[in-house]
Amino acid sequence: MKIKLATFNLFQFAEPPYAYYVKKDRFSAEQWLEKTKWIKNQILKMDCDIIGFQEVFSRDALEVLVKELGFNYFETVDVAKMQKKTYISTTVAIASKYPITKIQRVKVNIPSFKKHDFSGHYGFARVPIKATIMLPNKRELVVYVCHLKSNRLNEFEYRFKKEHDLKHKKESVAKALKGTKATSLQQRLCEASSLFMNMKRVKNKPIVLLGDFNDKEFSLAIEALSNHKYHDEESEEALLLEDASYGYKEVAANPHPEAKEPTRKPTSYFLGKGNVLDYIMISNHFEVTNYAVLDEHLHEHGIDLLLKSDHAQVVCELTLKKAEY
Repeated sequence: MKIKLATFNLFQFAEPPYAYYVKKDRFSAEQWLEKTKWIKNQILKMDCDIIGFQEVFSRDALEVLVKELGFNYFETVDVAKMQKKTYISTTVAIASKYPITKIQRVKVNIPSFKKHDFSGHYGFARVPIKATIMLPNKRELVVYVCHLKSNRLNEFEYRFKKEHDLKHKKESVAKALKGTKATSLQQRLCEASSLFMNMKRVKNKPIVLLGDFNDKEFSLAIEALSNHKYHDEESEEALLLEDASYGYKEVAANPHPEAKEPTRKPTSYFLGKGNVLDYIMISNHFEVTNYAVLDEHLHEHGIDLLLKSDHAQVVCELTLKKAEY
């Protein structure tokens, strides 16, 4: 069967009169109406069965919005913290047209934090979701939704390439972390490792991870999320998850013989430079039958992205392979 999933960073989804982070930063009633209208239209355009959301402050408002669009199942595992009508933390959420039969918080893996010599609080910046979903063919699908620790002023950023191996990535990052207080990068690796440890315990069920990883393509954080060798150099196991975009190649109707490979669309821009930050990762139970990045709004001139989103939405259609018994 085919299923369609998406990841959607909503960008400060805080219903007025509540503010987000700073007392003066809040939407007017008119702005909120414009933002939620755009979100609804975008969800209709995405035409998905399951969506993972990031930057959710007002969970009740989002639940009402998605249920109006046919997503009868909606869950969060955390509550955004507030001080004097101002949200100071955010959460993730999941919406599904199929029954969510089990919902869990992903717990911190203490050994992962210790292994990375992390000296701060052992915890996720945003607690990830683990949802078990019953598909129409009676197979269970396990969907994770995450929003990994944000960069602080893009500290110690690396733009690794496809040809860089795990050893090179580890050595480069270790050198950057040595003698510094790059806690955001370090925590992101700890969070990714915790997720990996949780996901690898899922047996004989297809897995999808929907998220804003706050890290670039080929990053060390993605290795920590997907590669057994990151955690055990002697491991011979295949990747736990793969980036769904690699499983889909758009076929040109009239290909030019000298045409270059299409470049991957960024999902976010910082100081005019595009980055891939939003991903759909999948286990080997699937074939990718479609993959799209909805980024038109990021290229419109003179618009306020706060009333839309500063991220593109990633949408993926997957065909579930027949179960092997």
